[in-house]
Amino acid sequence: MTNKLAIFLGGVIIVLLLVDLVFGDMQSSLFLAKKLAALSEYIAFWR
Repeated sequence: MTNKLAIFLGGVIIVLLLVDLVFGDMQSSLFLAKKLAALSEYIAFWR
């Protein structure tokens, strides 16, 4: 991954989080964080 691509993807993620904060009160981000935590626990179970 080049530096340009990393900066671009980081900017896209930040913009999406800001849009979710303004329009969705961070509900989508919280949902995704909970699902990611559940996935992490599920993967740790199979370890």
